Amino acid sequence: MILRFSLLVVLLSSLVSCQTSAEFRRVQALKNPPRVLLFSGTGWYRHPEIPEINGWIAQFLRNAGLRVDVSETGKDIHSKNLEKYQVVLFNNANTLDKVFDEKQREALEKWYEAGGAIVGTHALLVRQEGWPWMLDLGGCDFNSDSDFLKAKIIVDPGALDHPTVRGWGKEFWYTADWTNHTKTVTGLEGVQVLLRVDESTYEPVRKYFKTKGGKAMGDDHPIAWTRIYKGGRFFYTELGHDLASLDTPFGRQHLLEGILWAADAK
Repeated sequence: MILRFSLLVVLLSSLVSCQTSAEFRRVQALKNPPRVLLFSGTGWYRHPEIPEINGWIAQFLRNAGLRVDVSETGKDIHSKNLEKYQVVLFNNANTLDKVFDEKQREALEKWYEAGGAIVGTHALLVRQEGWPWMLDLGGCDFNSDSDFLKAKIIVDPGALDHPTVRGWGKEFWYTADWTNHTKTVTGLEGVQVLLRVDESTYEPVRKYFKTKGGKAMGDDHPIAWTRIYKGGRFFYTELGHDLASLDTPFGRQHLLEGILWAADAK
C-alpha cells in the first residue's frame, strides 16, 4: 500500500513538473517577462476562497518564472510603486471605490493609460458603478450568476488562434460559476470577445437571484474578452470565482496567456 501511494505521488509530481516546465519555458522565451501585482482587496462581498486563490495564482505564476507581489491595501496603489509592474491582476476585487481613495484611483488610471495592463478575474466586474472609469473599461457590471455548473463554451470564430484559447477547438465543455452581466461587450470599441457560454446547456440564474430579478443574457453571453482601450490593454475572464475553475489545463493556459497578452510580452 505504501509503495503504491509512493508511486502515485511520484507520478503526480512528474505531471505537475511537466506542466510547470512547459509554462516556465513559455515565459523564459520572452525577452522581458512582466512583473505582476496581484490585488484582491474587496469593498463588498468577499468570497472565502480568495486567500486560497491568491496563494495558487502566486505560486503558479512564480513557477512559470514571473515575479509576483500580492496586496490587499490601497496604500500600494501609487505612481512610484506601480512603476515596478507591467500588470495589475485583480483577483475577485469588487467595489473598488470602497478600497481605493480618489488619489489611488487616479494613480491606477494614469498608469494604465500610459501603457499599463489590467487583468481581471470573475468579480472584478461586480459593483464598479462607483468608479466610472473601471466600469467603462470593463464594459459591463454584475447582474446575477449561476451555480457552479458544467456548460458548453463557444470560441469566437475570430479568436480561434488567440493564445488564451488556442488548441481547444470551436467549442468545449467547462465547469465554473457563470456571471450574467448588465450588458454584452460585443461590439464595444477595442473589444475582442474570446469565449461565450451557451445558456441552453445550463441554468444561468441560480435560485437566490431569481428572487431578486436576476436575468440571463441570452444568445450573446461573453465570458472572456480582451480590450485595447485608452492607452492600455485589458483582459477579463469569468473564471476564478472558485479555484476549481482555474486549476485545470485550460484554466492555467487561459490565465497565463491572458497575463502575457495584456503585458504585450514578446
